[in-house]
Amino acid sequence: MSVIYCTAISLDGFIADDESSLSWLFRTPGRHDEPEGGDEPATLDFDAFIKTVGAVVMGANTVEWLRNQFALEGKPFTWPYEQPSWVLTHRDMELPEGPQLFAGDIRELHPLLLQATGEKDIWIVGGGDVAGQFADVGLLEKVWVHVNPVTLGAGAPLLPRRLRLRRERLERDGQFTAMLFSVVGEEPRDLHS
Repeated sequence: MSVIYCTAISLDGFIADDESSLSWLFRTPGRHDEPEGGDEPATLDFDAFIKTVGAVVMGANTVEWLRNQFALEGKPFTWPYEQPSWVLTHRDMELPEGPQLFAGDIRELHPLLLQATGEKDIWIVGGGDVAGQFADVGLLEKVWVHVNPVTLGAGAPLLPRRLRLRRERLERDGQFTAMLFSVVGEEPRDLHS
């Protein structure tokens, strides 16, 4: 069981553009969009990953993005995840059936997540500050990114914290580069420079 922040980013490190859009993401072909599924076997495959997820955590902005996507498709907003889910926010939000709101300390949420997951992984869907809150208290274990070969110039950063990571795996996923990192810890500032 691991706490994993799994997301897609632009080459310059953003998870959403400066208008909170992900349209840039969906215009890039992944392994499943290429003829014959790509050229090499995948171990960093999202379809395999989602089967290992026992609980989902996200912030209010991610929920609003989901709600907007359903509206753009002319569908009512229903929760897209089967796993027990939590939304971290201090806002009053109307949610569909499925997720629970949480406004406390991450250390208070963590035991609930562990209880819900059994031996499966905890997926931090987004955003970067939610992952950062887990990192702040030493609970973020892995960062898994699919780097999209596009630059955005501005937007929501991947993880607005100073962290040292160690690369564990690197793969091609269509036009994306999939990278799995383990979290080593906080990256200190050099006070002598």
